[in-house]
Amino acid sequence: MAEKSKLAEIKTKPTAASVEDFINTVKDEQKRKDSFVLLEMMKKASGEEPKMWGGSLIGFGNKRYKSPATGREVDWLRIGFSPRKANLLLYISVSLKEHAEALKKLGKHKTGVGCLYINKLEDIDIKVLKE
Repeated sequence: MAEKSKLAEIKTKPTAASVEDFINTVKDEQKRKDSFVLLEMMKKASGEEPKMWGGSLIGFGNKRYKSPATGREVDWLRIGFSPRKANLLLYISVSLKEHAEALKKLGKHKTGVGCLYINKLEDIDIKVLKE
């Protein structure tokens, strides 16, 4: 008997919506400007064109992630960001633990599981982020 796929269906999926149109709806002028900087930076870093994932997440590339705990798999973006009211949320596909030293040099930020929370780009060292 074949093993049943553990690919999970997730709500946030790529859409055909315009990334630029979405960024232009960001009310906070600084977040809007930072979003266009991140857009270009992530395009260059990933070699991928951006896509909207759901209504507020901009993603680059696709990757299948597998949970070591459950074996559950999800198709998700390689890298991306979302301009939120409180901060810029950056989704980074690398282990943040592996980059602990670089994060010490990054500047003012918070971390989540595979995410960075930044208030504005001027709070951090953009060169460290690019690395």
